[in-house]
Amino acid sequence: MDEREFFDEKADKKPAHLSCPHCQQAGEYEINWLVRTKKKSLPGRADDRDRARFAKAKSYMLRRDDMLMCKNLRCRKRFEISGVQSVAFFD
Repeated sequence: MDEREFFDEKADKKPAHLSCPHCQQAGEYEINWLVRTKKKSLPGRADDRDRARFAKAKSYMLRRDDMLMCKNLRCRKRFEISGVQSVAFFD
């Protein structure tokens, strides 16, 4: 079985307080995340190896955006958001 069959996926936006490295203006930016929540039960065609992988699986979020555009109208340059973690686990 594929790992994606263990999770339900949905897109979500979370705010983050970031500052532009070009103009140093701070602002609140919306970052797109892919939220994968663990399903309540495993599909019926799973074998023992899949059951073991499912038991270890945890819900998590993946960051979809790598670059954002500055909100300052004079700057409007794109910058990388490497300061925000790319994977976040939760229970």
